[in-house]
Amino acid sequence: MTISFSESLNWYEKTQNIIPLASQTFSKSKMALPFKAAPLFIKYGKGAQVTDLDNNIYTDYINGLLCVSLGYQDQEVDDAIKAQLLSGISFSLPHTLEAEVAKLLVDLVPCAEMVRFAKNGSDVTSAAVRLARAYTGREHIAVCGYHGWQDWYIGSTTRDMGVPEATKKLTHGFTYNDISSLEALIENHPDELAAVIMEPLNIAPPEDGFLEKVRELCSRNGIVLVFDEIITGFRYHLGGAQSYFGVTPDLATFGKGMANGMPLSAIVGRKDIMLLMNEIFFSGTFGGETLSLAAAKATIEKMKKVEFSQYIWTLGNYLVEQYQKYCSEFTMFELKGLAPWTFLNITNNRVNSADTIKSWLIQELCKRGVLFIGTHNLSYAHSFESIDQLIMHYQELFTQLNDLDKQGDLAAHLDGKQIENVFKVR
Repeated sequence: MTISFSESLNWYEKTQNIIPLASQTFSKSKMALPFKAAPLFIKYGKGAQVTDLDNNIYTDYINGLLCVSLGYQDQEVDDAIKAQLLSGISFSLPHTLEAEVAKLLVDLVPCAEMVRFAKNGSDVTSAAVRLARAYTGREHIAVCGYHGWQDWYIGSTTRDMGVPEATKKLTHGFTYNDISSLEALIENHPDELAAVIMEPLNIAPPEDGFLEKVRELCSRNGIVLVFDEIITGFRYHLGGAQSYFGVTPDLATFGKGMANGMPLSAIVGRKDIMLLMNEIFFSGTFGGETLSLAAAKATIEKMKKVEFSQYIWTLGNYLVEQYQKYCSEFTMFELKGLAPWTFLNITNNRVNSADTIKSWLIQELCKRGVLFIGTHNLSYAHSFESIDQLIMHYQELFTQLNDLDKQGDLAAHLDGKQIENVFKVR
């Protein structure tokens, strides 16, 4: 089975000389998909499908890295954007949409008493850290998960080039579902931790009251608890993972799917902490840009109307059930995470490297009209039929992989280059 990516490659050659990596995002670049064996550019999206420059059509399980929550070109969201466009985009003073969308978040999110908007997840996680430092008078930060590209966080990863050593020393990682790792950090940095910032859920659900224990530790030690809900927000519950698990942080950050692909993020939280926004410097020209706010208002209102989270849970549970029914015999893979966002993990039961296996799987799924980078980023536009098709492809490809892996020369079956890891956080 062959598929052409000639136009993608032509545009890559034109683009790489003027845009580093020919992409704005590591996870959308040739690092994340096997070069020459997967598309590099998309020109059109509708519902759950996208079309690349070579007119290959895919069911998309990447969905703009989870920012497309309702589906491409959702009519209600697009109509709201078009209507707002007629009266303007960015203004010299605030627009009432800012208050309208903020009120929606305050009504939905348990910790939200006040709201500020920005554009990216990195904007608002960094704002949360600055607020926590201002509120506590402390400087050290404990992190668990992925929190963006800014110095305070990325300096704690292997992608730390360009980050001052003094900055790196202020951020400390702890392990999800291991409360003792956080206790040790607090013990080693008495009265120094300003914030614990964490993804409330990623590859594994909380166990043994983990989130409740984190909440109690932070309260007892005067530490601001921040839930990074850039991904979990709206997906697991319209009030975020904090609503789903019943644990309320002091601050929380939202983004990704809240505006169905339009650039918008938000930091929300306790009023006494959020009022420090009047003193710290967190200010941006485009935080009140109205097309994104109109999209967010329409997206959230539609999510409420169609019971978005319930649908994603139902669809995700169906994926899990079908996977367990038809694919559980293939021990090279395991499905991790809760139903609304699952990970296809490669286990140690194999000969070839995990990157080689993942590269081959992505390559072969592309040939079968599926765009995938390792996670099932479900949208409201996905159907049960599309899940059936995906499981059918998994059955076929896992069977082939079992045989190819035993031969030990899977790399010889790659049509392009192997994927490269940016860094591992989950």
